[in-house]
Amino acid sequence: MEDVLERYERYTHTALTGTNNDSQGNWSFEYIKLTAKVEVLERNVRNFLGNGLDPLNLKELQSLEQQLDTSLKRIRTRKNQVMNQSISELHKRARTLQEQNSKLAKMKEKGKTLSERPQSVPETLGQNSTNLNLGSPQLLAPQRLVPSLTLSGALQGRGTVEETGEAQTVPTGNSLIPPWMLHI
Repeated sequence: MEDVLERYERYTHTALTGTNNDSQGNWSFEYIKLTAKVEVLERNVRNFLGNGLDPLNLKELQSLEQQLDTSLKRIRTRKNQVMNQSISELHKRARTLQEQNSKLAKMKEKGKTLSERPQSVPETLGQNSTNLNLGSPQLLAPQRLVPSLTLSGALQGRGTVEETGEAQTVPTGNSLIPPWMLHI
């Protein structure tokens, strides 16, 4: 049994040392291949940029020209594809904006029709209401001027002002200020 274990250990030990030597040989060979590839790629880049063209013969120059032409064609097709995609996206966006615009226009028209209706509703409400006494002196006579400030800063009032017994008329505004806010 010990003999079998010794043979196994020798075999595995020699297999490991053999693979290490092979892998080091592969790495050095791989390094040489990669450095040659890098040199070729660097030379191609220089040639594509137009540098170092003197040592090239006619066939190499024609091959370089063909590579540049095919690259240029690929670039142009990709550019056209991107442009067409962006144009189609912009058309879709324009259609959605037009749809939103038409919806907003419809909503605006509905708002106009609704704003016209409430003006006619109070007239019918006032005619049908029996609790409202329009003939009462409290509703018809203005009690005191109600001044208000508009956004422009001009002072406007509603009704008349009594100063030293004389009545003066002041332009009528749309906003109402309660009398408790007025301490002139």
